[in-house]
Amino acid sequence: MRVLHTADWHIGQTLNGWSREAEHALFLSRLADVIEGEAIDLVLVAGDVFDTTNPSGESQQLLYRALAEFRRRRPGVVIVISGGNHDPALRLEAPADVFHGFDIHIVGTVRRVGDAVDLGTHLIPVKGPDGAVALYVLAIPFLRAADLTGLRFSEAEDGLTVTEAASRFHADLTAAAARVAGDLPLIAMGHLHCAGGLESEGAERRLFIGGTEGVPPDIFPPRLDYVALGHLHGPQSLDGGRVRYSGSAFPLSASEIRYRHGVTILGIDGRTITNRHHDIPWPAPVLRLPTSGVATLAELETALAAIPASDDPALRPLVYVELLAEDAPAVMMARAAALLRAAPVRPAGIRIHRPETKAAERPVLRALRDTLPEDLFLDAYRKKHGTPPEDRHLAAFRDAMDGV
Repeated sequence: MRVLHTADWHIGQTLNGWSREAEHALFLSRLADVIEGEAIDLVLVAGDVFDTTNPSGESQQLLYRALAEFRRRRPGVVIVISGGNHDPALRLEAPADVFHGFDIHIVGTVRRVGDAVDLGTHLIPVKGPDGAVALYVLAIPFLRAADLTGLRFSEAEDGLTVTEAASRFHADLTAAAARVAGDLPLIAMGHLHCAGGLESEGAERRLFIGGTEGVPPDIFPPRLDYVALGHLHGPQSLDGGRVRYSGSAFPLSASEIRYRHGVTILGIDGRTITNRHHDIPWPAPVLRLPTSGVATLAELETALAAIPASDDPALRPLVYVELLAEDAPAVMMARAAALLRAAPVRPAGIRIHRPETKAAERPVLRALRDTLPEDLFLDAYRKKHGTPPEDRHLAAFRDAMDGV
């Protein structure tokens, strides 16, 4: 059997007000090409299908059309979707009864029967070409505090730490699944932050449960032959490749420009599972101008002039700009915005950087008792913007101080 692991689509995301619907539609079309071209038997989507807990009708339609296309291009493919922290758990599961007849399985939240996790919901048998069960998928959605029994929320309380509670949850569920799976491969899905995984800035919400945001990969028992994770947007492997993040669909923030986006293809030989990354081209360019460091306005204008026009305005390059403060920040921002409006791009963000301060010019540290709040504001503003605040900024600060 051939398995495809993907995650973190974030359908419905907007960036600086720009819709990314056209990008998602193109990504999902290319994903259908991979499913057909690689003769995939099983697709695992490990959470964050949607970007918000209240996805629009258009976002939901985009998902359903994609699933229908996957099945049209590869009629026998089995699809398993588990919920992420961005997903609306119950809304994600709403069409589950209809989808089940098409071998599309959705697990948005942890289901229990009494005190035990409902194995019938979370353990999904996947049949091979001969009609016999070839492997099992243990679909585990994003775990909330209420899903971890015995969890303590402060040092003063009795109970388990997050790592201990998560380890017990996975150990108990894996043991129950292993009794059913026997010697067949057992693949788990999850959506969380594993310690040691590299996160990106600006798109991934930090997950805090009981004061902890990262759990070690050894919470997944050795009986799990592969763990398909979502949440971290850079494709990466942990625990020798047994635990893996497939990464996001395409850059969702400036820090993700450096990633190789795509999906993970699994090769299964008995209970030995290998993985390889499969690149999927970005639907639209995502650029940082300049590629490193900061640019002057003149350099920005030159760089923008070199960007070719796009036939589809919805697929124009998204551009992050890093500018040197040659004037007051408000003036710089206005001039940069004007240049971007005239270019065939979608502005994703502008940051103004003050010139580097020489060591001799660095301010001497003062004790807090020797300073006034307005002095601290002046210093902070200069440090952030490279220029002193304008009268209107001082007036706003003084109004705030009066309010205090």
